[in-house]
Amino acid sequence: MDRLVVEGGQRLSGEIQVSGAKNAALPILVSSLLSPHTCVLENVPDVGDVRTMYQLLGVLGTTTNWDGNRLLIKTEALQTHEAPYSLVSTMRASILVLGPLVARGGEAIVPLPGGCSIGSRPVNLHIDGLRALGAEVCIQRGSIHVKARRLKGTRISMEPSSVTGTENLMMAAVLAKGVTVIDNAAREPEVADLAAFLVKRGARIQGCGTNTITIEGVEVLNDHEHPHKIMADRIEAGTYLIAGAITQGDVTVRLTSPQLLDDLCTMLHATGAKISRKHGSIRVKMDRRASSVDVTTGPSPAFPTDLQAQMTPLLSLANGVSLVTETVFENRLTHVSELRRMGANITTNGNQATITGVDKLSGAPVMASDLRGGAALIIASLAADDKTVISRVYHVDRGYERIEINLKTLGANVRRVKGNNA
Repeated sequence: MDRLVVEGGQRLSGEIQVSGAKNAALPILVSSLLSPHTCVLENVPDVGDVRTMYQLLGVLGTTTNWDGNRLLIKTEALQTHEAPYSLVSTMRASILVLGPLVARGGEAIVPLPGGCSIGSRPVNLHIDGLRALGAEVCIQRGSIHVKARRLKGTRISMEPSSVTGTENLMMAAVLAKGVTVIDNAAREPEVADLAAFLVKRGARIQGCGTNTITIEGVEVLNDHEHPHKIMADRIEAGTYLIAGAITQGDVTVRLTSPQLLDDLCTMLHATGAKISRKHGSIRVKMDRRASSVDVTTGPSPAFPTDLQAQMTPLLSLANGVSLVTETVFENRLTHVSELRRMGANITTNGNQATITGVDKLSGAPVMASDLRGGAALIIASLAADDKTVISRVYHVDRGYERIEINLKTLGANVRRVKGNNA
């Protein structure tokens, strides 16, 4: 099992290009189930979750042809309507196959999904939405069973808002008869990227980026030969910007749409970082100890939950007391106990963490418990004294492409080792 070994204390500087967004690529890959035609995707990230989804879709009947980060994908015919537990259990996003399978094939059996242990993330929004569209849904022997001759458009109100719920029901509705309206829909840019791809293929979708999405169902999706470029990963970009700030460095990330990180830039500016944005890039420069700030996560356009863990080590070294409130996932503070091992002064109460800044963090053996928590440990190790050994980095590999190589490019002293060799 791979580990990362980080010798802290290096000031990061330089410029990097972020990968395609995992959270955009996954639903777009799944949407290939809706049509027998070939589609071409560019900027597909080579990360663990994408490889797992690639395997899952292959079982369902999808054929793919990879060429670097360019992917030709086609589902000429569905080979099965049942997703295997061995793949679904490793990735929460696998539930996204529910809507497309029942929309095109009339039936789906999907085991209750796994993934990061950051909260229950209940599937009731997916189930209730499919029922509203006319499907018969039941849970038997740990799997969701869905059947429908053809889904029928309706009005669906999501409470609370859900990214995967919005994506799943949007994909189901594009082939439904009539008009579907999703109220309190997720506004995340990855949802809009999926919608843009579906529209290129002939779907009729309006309102993405707002709280109300309207889908007018079509009989079939069209063949679209022009490639669709997966949006850049705003979470990866934000992770490297925070890494630059915590090392009092000077880091630039190339990001097609810098406005995707307006909320993070505002937060980093409040800590004392100098932020400059140009067309296609964001630069962070920090030349002093950070100031404390309070962070509250929420659905877009609020501060993203996927960057909460990464902010925690920066605030652990800040001057003053910071309060972090997690409102999206109830168990997304699991990285706190490992940061304490490195000397952070953090107390938790339910979904809140109170962080009293310390003068330094110290290297220690730590363990990643989830994707973003693992990224937080890497960020902490960059600023820590001495050596940090991070195990279970397979969690990090699920969402970051070549993270140690990118960090080396910026000047970090980091290496990947196999097994217990550290």
